[in-house]
Amino acid sequence: MRTVRIIGAPTDYGANRRGVDMGPSAIRYAGLAAAVEQVGVDTVDDGDVRAPHAEERDPEAETLTSGRAKFLRETREVVTSLADRVADALAAEELPLVLGGDHSVAIGSVTGSARDADVGLVWFDAHGDFNTPETSPSGNVHGMPLAAVLGVGEFAGVGWATAAGLSPENVAIVGLRDVDERERTAIADSGVTAFTMSDIDERGITSVVDDALDVATDGTDGVHVSLDLDWLDPREAPGVGTPVRGGVTYREAHSALEAVADCGRLRSLELVEINPILDERNETASLATELAASALGKQIL
Repeated sequence: MRTVRIIGAPTDYGANRRGVDMGPSAIRYAGLAAAVEQVGVDTVDDGDVRAPHAEERDPEAETLTSGRAKFLRETREVVTSLADRVADALAAEELPLVLGGDHSVAIGSVTGSARDADVGLVWFDAHGDFNTPETSPSGNVHGMPLAAVLGVGEFAGVGWATAAGLSPENVAIVGLRDVDERERTAIADSGVTAFTMSDIDERGITSVVDDALDVATDGTDGVHVSLDLDWLDPREAPGVGTPVRGGVTYREAHSALEAVADCGRLRSLELVEINPILDERNETASLATELAASALGKQIL
């Protein structure tokens, strides 16, 4: 396994509830580097991308052609810088591990990973994140990153947001359980493969994740994994901004990330939406470090 480069993206532009900007610090404090190094992988911490505080900026200062996307200018600044950091890590033959921040940072993670390669994407999340400024009921960009990287709707032709080396046929969402009505239609029409919690209930986590990885590895140079901690049930991960009951269990989450490691095609990874203000004894950040270790090859025996 090549060296893992840790990159923080401390943003909370994408959500109404403040606090996820402290997620990178919480994950580091929970012992991320030590957890990864115990797997036998070297780490280097590249620090944080500069992210101005939300209260210093006008949330409506920049728009796309229509609709509403709050803090779009700030999101663009952060994800552009993050994409460069991710691409630089890959050029140095390192594996970028991005720490969010809200899920809007995935725009930078994915565009950076797909800059000079064809990539697949596995999106572990309770939500579709497939809204656009036109369809979003809130204008919160953390509900838009998957649509953005695929160039859906108002994101079509937006260079900083669209991932050049990503095709919807190589994207799999795993664990959906909270999807807006217009978002549901957009996902169905997109070519993306979506697995709901019902699929996991019926078939089991291993079968579903294996299918998702088949989608993401078909003809690609590697897989980016985007892990929103609200994918887990709130009893397992209480420190998230948008909890939804009925998520995956602790053991299911580890099984999923172990499958990622077993496939041998992990190119880049991110952990997002951890809110220490809402957490209990840094429990969610600690869980994130464990899941990162599983994705990077930690084994029981």
